[in-house]
Amino acid sequence: MEENSERQQRHQARQQRLKEKVDARIAAAQDERGLMIVITGDGKGKSTSGFGTVTRAVGHGLNAGVVQFIKGTWECGERVLLQKAGVEFHIMATGFTWETQSREKDQQAAQLVWQEAKRMLASDAYDVVLLDELTYMAAYHYLDVDEIVAAITNRPLHQHVIITGRGCHRALLEIADTVSEIKNVKHAFDSGIKAQKGIDW
Repeated sequence: MEENSERQQRHQARQQRLKEKVDARIAAAQDERGLMIVITGDGKGKSTSGFGTVTRAVGHGLNAGVVQFIKGTWECGERVLLQKAGVEFHIMATGFTWETQSREKDQQAAQLVWQEAKRMLASDAYDVVLLDELTYMAAYHYLDVDEIVAAITNRPLHQHVIITGRGCHRALLEIADTVSEIKNVKHAFDSGIKAQKGIDW
């Protein structure tokens, strides 16, 4: 019984020290402005994470807009739900590049939807803008990286921007406030399991 009491006291002392450190960090973090968040890496769940943040924002009454690059021809469960909640969507809608097999067509579609993204990034009306799969547009040179950086850097101060996709360009990583990298450990598709409605899309 005495041993349990001592263990509890040691645990409580450790937790108190931890609490003091956390409280100090919270007290020091007083800057409030729009964040630039990058979710990259070769693992599954980047777009899902981005849409999760948009859903959270909408749940708190924030106004959000979404631009989808690369994907778009498939039905999207997040889009079905979020459009009903008033989220504006613009979709490149050419599908994956290995399906179109036309660089010119993909580049034209990217430029077209990028104009909508730039409009959102310049507008005070959007609290959150999700640029889903934007990283590929920079990697494939469909969009100019400097133009992307300028549009994000010059956005309204309160506006949050989320970028998803593999192989994020270093110029975008440098201006990001938060960068998360999702690692691929195991994927069902590699075992011959097809993408499933409600889980994968």
